[in-house]
Amino acid sequence: MTFKKLATILLLLIPGLVLAEARQIDEFQWEGVQRIVAVGDIHGDYDHYMETLRAADLVDSKGKWAGGKTHFVQVGDLPDRGPDTMKIIDHITQLTKQAKRKGGRVHSLIGNHEMMNVTGDLRYVHPGEYEAFVTRRSKTLRDRYYKAYMERFEQQDPAGFAALPADFQAQWEKEHPLGWLEHRQAWDPAWNRDAEYAKWVMDKKIAIRVNDNLFVHGGISGFYCANSLDSMTEKAVAVMQSFDLDNPGIAMDPNGPLWYRGLSGMAPQASEETVDAILDRQGVSRIVVGHQPTSGVIWPNYDGKVVMIDTGISNHYGGHVAYLEILPNAINAGYPWGKLELPASDAEAIPYLEKVIEHDPQSGHMKARLKKLLSPVETTPADGPVKPSLEGVEVLTAPICGTS
Repeated sequence: MTFKKLATILLLLIPGLVLAEARQIDEFQWEGVQRIVAVGDIHGDYDHYMETLRAADLVDSKGKWAGGKTHFVQVGDLPDRGPDTMKIIDHITQLTKQAKRKGGRVHSLIGNHEMMNVTGDLRYVHPGEYEAFVTRRSKTLRDRYYKAYMERFEQQDPAGFAALPADFQAQWEKEHPLGWLEHRQAWDPAWNRDAEYAKWVMDKKIAIRVNDNLFVHGGISGFYCANSLDSMTEKAVAVMQSFDLDNPGIAMDPNGPLWYRGLSGMAPQASEETVDAILDRQGVSRIVVGHQPTSGVIWPNYDGKVVMIDTGISNHYGGHVAYLEILPNAINAGYPWGKLELPASDAEAIPYLEKVIEHDPQSGHMKARLKKLLSPVETTPADGPVKPSLEGVEVLTAPICGTS
């Protein structure tokens, strides 16, 4: 008798030992999943992306799916700051198909940097991203575009055209390197209605629920607490399909799920009441977020009701490989050197962090975090307008649970 047959017989004979089958409720919700692995922001770093998947036993030595029925959730921000976004998206697309054939799932969520690339905000695009699109036709394509651009400029503003500096073309080409046009054609539906990566992003979700866990890139604020998961995605897709800089909506809303940092300890920090209201409204026990780098550690907030997983996987942020593993009876922080059970309360955070530091003694960021925990300063949630990182936009204190 083979081991596999013996194991099957034992499962049938032992009362109460029944492994639940994963069940999809709708496009945004799954139940009965036995293993969930969640990974934070990748930011264009293919090597550390693959290192993370291998550490979590999601891929084999050839980069193919090895996670069985695991649900792998990547919470957004695949693009920017590194050169490998196209390579990462192409891989995760193939991984999605492979996982489904094995009974697993890959969930790629929308982050603010996916939204930025689709809507034309290219501040953080790495030069290597453009280089990845370069072909032998790139110079010819750019020359034609420049010629058409100048002809239109001359027709619309003859005086401005006549006043252009002698080095204007050199300046323009610096702002539009080879591969820039192809990048826009792949990402921007305003340039190309069949834009490959824009369509890929618009097929993704803002937030999903797996078992009793809500996954979202930035966070859910009180302003969005009452929004359903599908309504937030509908808002995001509508913006990407017809972006209006004068009315950007959820794309640039600092209180929105792509940008909000209030669950990650940033001002205006969400109150306990707000967190509890969000959990109750969404029917979950915890919220898992990326967006706010932790500099190397999977970190729980609000007694584990919020888990921060943007450890800074990209080389741009230090290359801190880590992942979150959620099992029926355990929640673990996974690192290249092993796993630690995630603290279930704020009181357990100090010994947990000390163990992480033991394996990364050079981390000044984590030592600073530990020092802050050992000498806490009383803080209260902000109660007035606070300037966020988005220029010219103010974040007001969110209601405990309202609608956007």
